[in-house]
Amino acid sequence: MSRAGTYLKRPSGYDAELQSVFRPIFARIAEDNVARERDRTFPHEQVRWLGDAGFGTLRIPAEQGGFGASLEQTFLLLAELGEADANVAHIWRNHLAFVEDRLNAPVTEDNNTWIKRFLAGEFVGGGWTEANNVTLANLATTVTAQGDHWLVSGAKYYATGSLYADWLDVLGRGDDGELWTALVRAEDPGVTLVDDWRGFGQRTTASGSARYDGARAEPGNVFPAAERFSYQAHFYQIAMLAVLTGITRAVHRDGTAALRRRTRNYPQGLAEVPAEDAQLLQVIGEVSAEAFGAEAALGLSARALDRIVAGRLAGSDDHARELLIDAEVAVAQAQLVIIGSALRSTTKVFDALGASGVSEELGLDRHWRNARTLASHNPVVYKARILGDWFVNGKDPVADLVSRGRGGQGN
Repeated sequence: MSRAGTYLKRPSGYDAELQSVFRPIFARIAEDNVARERDRTFPHEQVRWLGDAGFGTLRIPAEQGGFGASLEQTFLLLAELGEADANVAHIWRNHLAFVEDRLNAPVTEDNNTWIKRFLAGEFVGGGWTEANNVTLANLATTVTAQGDHWLVSGAKYYATGSLYADWLDVLGRGDDGELWTALVRAEDPGVTLVDDWRGFGQRTTASGSARYDGARAEPGNVFPAAERFSYQAHFYQIAMLAVLTGITRAVHRDGTAALRRRTRNYPQGLAEVPAEDAQLLQVIGEVSAEAFGAEAALGLSARALDRIVAGRLAGSDDHARELLIDAEVAVAQAQLVIIGSALRSTTKVFDALGASGVSEELGLDRHWRNARTLASHNPVVYKARILGDWFVNGKDPVADLVSRGRGGQGN
């Protein structure tokens, strides 16, 4: 059953099929992860492997050529990719979000074209956030009608995935003040992409600057921002939480392997062989629990979005607001759980490894750097207060965030 007038359908993807297709690719991506991180080598080939296998079509219904995955399946797969390489997983965030937006859009010839582009492997990068404290209220980028097309001008930062993209999803303001999202070809002569990201983590995500100087956008590629899918902010947040979940899994994997290899223990140790020391084993056990908790929180929060989609498919908007609030609460709770798990595990693991654990060859520091960078994109410091205000006083968390002008992608 589909939502009348949109591309949404009930999920039909099978875990076994999805895993059989993508796990071998994830394993290949993981092989050279440490070297890419150390040398800041951009994973163009790895992104292409995923695109060729249809990773960008996970949510497209199977009868249209995609995998028909649920949101929960999609984000759990994204976490597995994050375990293989947190940078590669984050690169896909904007593409997957734009696909979700088109699936929620009306069935039209223009949107049919977009579905065909996704199925052909065309990739979408992001371009919403501006530097220098610019918010949605004072957005400087313009999307201006010019005869039979539109012109996009402005500058963006945090343009994640832009260097890998065929298309750039740009947020700008029209002449009448309305917000628009325009899809611009990355090869347009008016587009300049600059690799100037200087964060200490997520260093190969192409999250630097993008400049637009009269870049052309066709009418079928420009959409009112107000018509973007209702749960887009939650989608962007959970996508980031999926990558953080993957990092906690990677820490458990790498910490376990490093403790097995460790041959010398401290004099205070409980066993001569580190892998038999009860206190060191406890550290790995605690890290495993952090990964377990993160994955559980990810799955539960993703299900909250699947319930929104199920409500749309049922053709009833009676509980739409309630489902959106449920999703806001679930994602905020997941953010507290997953960020805490990621930051604790990426620090705690070193207690089991001794001085050898800080070897540049192991590259275990990448997990903390990447987790800390991702965790800084959205303000977790406020989440517990907002949740408490909802549970104690019934203050609508969605209305509170909208009134503060929160964007879909974070900073």
